[in-house]
Amino acid sequence: MPIVPTPGHLLNMADAVLGPPLARGQGSDPAILCDDEIVTYAELDERANRAGNAFRSLGVDAGDRVLMMVVDQPVFFYAYFGLMKIGAVPCALNLRLSPADLAYTIADSGAAILLTDVDFLSVCETASAALDRLPQLILTNGEVRGRDSLPGLMMKASSKLESILRAPDAPGFWMYSSGTTGKPKGVVHAQRTVFAATDVLGKLMDVAPGDRVFCSSKLFFAFSLGHLMFGTLQLGATAVLYPGWPDATAVADVIARHRPTIVLSVPTFYRNMLRDGVASQSAFKDVRYYMSAGEKLPRSLFDRWMDATGRPVLDGIGATETCFLSISNCPDKMNPGTCGVPTPGTEVKLIGEDDAIVTEPLQPGVLWVKLASVANGYWNLDALTEAAFRDGWYCTNDMFTFDADGWYEYQGRADDMLKISGQWVSPAEIEEHVLKHPQVAEAAVVGIANEDGLVRLALFMVAPQVSDRSGFEKELQDSLVASLSIYKCPRRVYYVESMPLTATGKLQRYALRQLALNEDRV
Repeated sequence: MPIVPTPGHLLNMADAVLGPPLARGQGSDPAILCDDEIVTYAELDERANRAGNAFRSLGVDAGDRVLMMVVDQPVFFYAYFGLMKIGAVPCALNLRLSPADLAYTIADSGAAILLTDVDFLSVCETASAALDRLPQLILTNGEVRGRDSLPGLMMKASSKLESILRAPDAPGFWMYSSGTTGKPKGVVHAQRTVFAATDVLGKLMDVAPGDRVFCSSKLFFAFSLGHLMFGTLQLGATAVLYPGWPDATAVADVIARHRPTIVLSVPTFYRNMLRDGVASQSAFKDVRYYMSAGEKLPRSLFDRWMDATGRPVLDGIGATETCFLSISNCPDKMNPGTCGVPTPGTEVKLIGEDDAIVTEPLQPGVLWVKLASVANGYWNLDALTEAAFRDGWYCTNDMFTFDADGWYEYQGRADDMLKISGQWVSPAEIEEHVLKHPQVAEAAVVGIANEDGLVRLALFMVAPQVSDRSGFEKELQDSLVASLSIYKCPRRVYYVESMPLTATGKLQRYALRQLALNEDRV
């Protein structure tokens, strides 16, 4: 039986998640639903033990990092919790990483093992070929000559495993987030993160045994990992998984089939489900709560969702560095169009231009948050860690205001980073690739809201020698797709004779955004 730890004592994060439902006698209750497969809590714990022993047979020790490119399926949970049980550090990666970003991540993390589905084997092999030190590739499915498979190793492994107990501040898991230079940066989360796992789903949304939680975002996102895996299971509810890359129809099918009581998604999917007409299906009206994160939910989208389903969407904001939402609307306290109020267990403060705490309503400041799940810092990035993490606080680099009633409003980034479809994007990285084209003299990337209020990438170029714009743009787009992850590739292109600059020669990105708005109205 897993040990259920308390704050301040040695713990094992996997046991801190699985221990409470098992201690309540929920061993035969469903922990995971995935297509036709049902995995109980007892089966999940046993298979995590087998996975932990399997990784030990590969030489994985406490503190070792293991990277994962695994779709949302039960084996993801087996591997993740198995690694945690032996004190190793799992790190789930974006399934759409380019080979270059993957190679950088492998080298930066120092991981000796990369666990992957067979569908990503080609990308993993391409990334590994660029490295001096090759990681061991272990498959989650399929049979490839010369490659071990985790399921095969688990079949030979013992179902008994004594978990490694570690200090609350010891590393528990990593996530990779885009850095300000465009390079991924390792976010080191501690074991104590688990003590914030139930705040949003439990204290805000009353999730309990018998509930079913589905998240359209994949498990490598903090939103899904924290709330769907850690929070849902610790509360004894059932996590509903969809292995494929979802679209509106797929999400609707999952909701109709598994009847989740809680649905977590992002504004893009809420918009797409309305656009495709699936949100009006009866199953959507049976969901108790919807929640949104990743980017701001426009008020117009909230209203349209209410009209279609009769259920509100609770908008919130979190970060890879906090794992869980730090500000959110609540079922009993809701103000559509705002990000909400601090979540249970969260402290917030706004720091103004004078480095003083903002105390007056409607005055902008940079949002700092403090909660149990704030990460330890960034791997091998001491200067960035020192700037962003102080005394348990994390600087989000997001500008906010609050009104007289305490509602927090997002005002944009304090730097040039953009969040596109829930993922951070560096304009500088995209601009660097565009400028490699010999016909491009200058390039700038900005975020522009589309008709639904969602921010999307727009590329501005000074390219006076281009005559065939259609052919040029296809060539440029093919080059970007080959070099960058797909969400970093702008779909909207604008040509300008010169870039708008300040008197000191700095780019005026706001002027480009206005230029796009004016041109789109024509």
